[in-house]
Amino acid sequence: MSSDARTDQMKTLSPKRNTSSATTAAELTAEQLKHFHIEPDTEYGQTLSRVVERMYESQGDISHLWQLTLESMNSLDQNDRIQRFNAKKFLSFQLAKILDTLQHPFRKSYQSLGYKSETMAAKGPYPVFDNVTALFSATPVITRTATYIYACAEWIEDAFRGKELMLEIYSRLLNPTSVCLANHIVDLEAGDYAAEYMAWNFNSGMAAIDSALAHLLGRDDILITSRNIYGGAYQLIHDWYAKDGNLEISVETFDGYTSEEFAPFLASVQKKYADRIAQGRKIYIYLESPSNPQGYVLDVAGISKIAHQHDLKVILDATVGTPFLYRPLNRKDPDERPDFVIHSYTKDLSGCGAVIAGCVIGKNNDMFIPKGQSMNGRSWDETMFWNVYYIKGAFLNADAAFEVMQGMKTLTVRMLRKCINTQILADFLNSHADIQVNCNGVQGNANSELREENLYLGLPAPLFTFDMGDIQRDAFQRFFDSLSPTFGHMISLGQSNTIVSCPSLTTHSELNEDALKDSGLTSTTVRCAVGDEDPIDLIRHFVHAARGTIDLACPGYSDGFMNEADTRQMIRDRYTSTHLAHVESQLERSGGQPWF
Repeated sequence: MSSDARTDQMKTLSPKRNTSSATTAAELTAEQLKHFHIEPDTEYGQTLSRVVERMYESQGDISHLWQLTLESMNSLDQNDRIQRFNAKKFLSFQLAKILDTLQHPFRKSYQSLGYKSETMAAKGPYPVFDNVTALFSATPVITRTATYIYACAEWIEDAFRGKELMLEIYSRLLNPTSVCLANHIVDLEAGDYAAEYMAWNFNSGMAAIDSALAHLLGRDDILITSRNIYGGAYQLIHDWYAKDGNLEISVETFDGYTSEEFAPFLASVQKKYADRIAQGRKIYIYLESPSNPQGYVLDVAGISKIAHQHDLKVILDATVGTPFLYRPLNRKDPDERPDFVIHSYTKDLSGCGAVIAGCVIGKNNDMFIPKGQSMNGRSWDETMFWNVYYIKGAFLNADAAFEVMQGMKTLTVRMLRKCINTQILADFLNSHADIQVNCNGVQGNANSELREENLYLGLPAPLFTFDMGDIQRDAFQRFFDSLSPTFGHMISLGQSNTIVSCPSLTTHSELNEDALKDSGLTSTTVRCAVGDEDPIDLIRHFVHAARGTIDLACPGYSDGFMNEADTRQMIRDRYTSTHLAHVESQLERSGGQPWF
C-alpha cells in the first residue's frame, strides 16, 4: 500500500476526515485532541494521545491487511485459509476488548454529568456502554431502533452521502439485522461471484417486484413478461404500470420457454415498437422461473444472453426455486445471468409462513454508488438505492429479517424433502388416467428437459397443478373442501405444510378469462404447493377424499390410482435414488483436490 493510500485510510478515523491537512498519524492525533479540547501536555492528554496515534496506525495496517487478503486468498491452501480466518477472528475479539475496557471510564464520565433522575429516565441507558458484547452474539442481533448515535459532524455528513456505511442513519434506510440478511442471501445466491452483487430487502415480495420495476421502467417503455407469473405481479404490471395516466407501458407476453423461441419473439417486439424505440423508449424483460403455478422452467441463461446482446435488462423472480434448486447468478458467463433477481422471503427461504419479506439482488453498480460519484459510467442517482429504496420506504424491519435468517438455516433439508415429495405426489396423481398433471417432473412433460438442465439434480420445484378431469363441479367442490386438513386450505406457497388452492379463484383471479386460458388454468385446476409431510399421509388422504366425494358422482373414480404395493415401491425408489444422487453431488462438488 502506498503512503498516500495509507494516509487516506488513516484519515477515515479522523473527526475532520474531509477537511484535515494532516499527513501522519502524529499530526492526525494532535488535530483530534485539539478538536475535542484535550490538553496534550497533561497525563490524561498524553495517555489519550498514545492510544489515538496507535489507532490511526492500526487503521492503516488493517486496511493493508484487507488488501493482502484480496490479493492472496485464491492462492492459499485450506490450512492457511483456516489459520488466517481464526487469526482475524481473535483480532476482532481483541479490538472489542479494547472497546469494552474503554466503556468503564466512558460510563464514569457519563455518570459524572450530574443528570437529574427525570433526565436519566427520559434518555434511558446510553446504548454504547452495553452493546459491545452483542457483537459476539451467536445469532444476528435484532436491532430494534429507528435511529442511531453518530460520531461527529463530518462522519454523519458522509453517512448521508452514502460514503460511511458504518453509521446507519435511520432504520428505514439501513438496519444491521437487515444488512446481515442482505449479505447472506447474496452469498447463497451468487456463490463465487458474491463480491459483484448486493441486495436490498423489502417488506414484502410484492414490494421487491414493484421496486425493481419502478427502478427501470419509464413512460411508454415496453415490458416483455413470461406467460406464467404470479397473479399479483400480473396485476401490478397490467393494472398500474400499463394503466392510462400512469406509466402507460406496453406489455408483451412471451409464451415460450427456450432461447430459441425467445429470439424471434424479441425480434417481433422490436419490429412492432420500432418507432417508440427510435424515440428512446426501452424494452425490459421480466421472467419467473420456476414459474407459478406449474413450476415450469425457462432457459433464463439463454434468454439473458440474447437480451444482453441487445443491451436489454432482465429481471427474474426466482422465488419458487430458491438457491437450493437454482442459482442464476452463479453462472460463469456474466451475459447468462439476469440483471436483477427477486425473492419473496415469505415462501421457501423462510419456510414457516410467519413473516412477510422480499429482496432484490443486482450488480453493485446497479444497486448503490455513494452520492455524487459514478462507477463504470453509471451515476449515483441511477442506482436502485437512491432511485427507489431511499425514497419509497418499503424497508424490512429487524424482527422480520431475523425470522428469515432463522428459517434459511434449514433450507437445504426442507427443500430436498419437498422436491422428493413433489415427485412422489405428481407420479401418484399421474397414474390416474383422468387426471392431467402439469408438472415437469412427470414422464413425457415437455418442460422436463429444461428442468433437467437447470435445476439441482433435475428435481422438480415443489409447485405444480392438476386437473381432475370431466367431473361435476359440485362433486369437485366437495372433493376440494374434503382435502382439509391434510392439505392446507390457505393462500401461499413455500410453507412447511402442503397447500392446495384453485388459482382461477385465488392467486390468479386477477387474470381475465382469456389470460387464464392462455396460462393453462381452468375453474377446476388445483395448485399444489408441496410441503414436508410424510407423503403416505398425503396420498392416503387424497384417495379417501376422492372416495367420499367424487366416487358418488363417478363410481370407481378412486380405483384409478396405482395400487398400494406400487405406491410403496415408488416412494421407496424416489427417496433412495434422490438421496443417493444428493450425496454423490456433494462429493462431486467438493472438487478433485485432496480433502486433507
